[in-house]
Amino acid sequence: MEKPEKSPLSPEKALYRAAALCSRCEQSEADIRTKLATWGVRPEDAESIIDRLVRENYLNEERYAHAFVRDKFRFGSWGKIKIAYALRQKHIAETHIAEALEEIGEEEYGEALLAALRTKMHSVKGRQPMQQRAALYRFAASRGYESSMISRAISTLLSDSSDDDSW
Repeated sequence: MEKPEKSPLSPEKALYRAAALCSRCEQSEADIRTKLATWGVRPEDAESIIDRLVRENYLNEERYAHAFVRDKFRFGSWGKIKIAYALRQKHIAETHIAEALEEIGEEEYGEALLAALRTKMHSVKGRQPMQQRAALYRFAASRGYESSMISRAISTLLSDSSDDDSW
């Protein structure tokens, strides 16, 4: 059975819904544009809704970038490359991206990479050393960490594990 098509939201209702959405958690302009389109809001109405949300500080791309970086790094263990890529996909300005990424301390960043690699190390245990290294490298690269940092972290991890019988 087909679902009946919903009628588009009025601009007033769409503004109210978008403001409520922005109040619950940070949203990017791209996210709100997508929502407005799915709600059937005309493009010219969507533009005025977004302008008003920005004016009233419901939408703030800089604030969004900082929140996104914090969440993806702390809870998702994403690296800077993957975070920056995701923010670019949401059309966040490069200046906001760079500023938000500076929030991640280098020491904390390195520790997060090592922790992720230690966890992954358990699943590659028993493989040949080159296979281990390759699997760890692919894993860290898929998380968005920089290649030079990955190489150093893997070397540190493998040299530590050769001294440790628990691996």
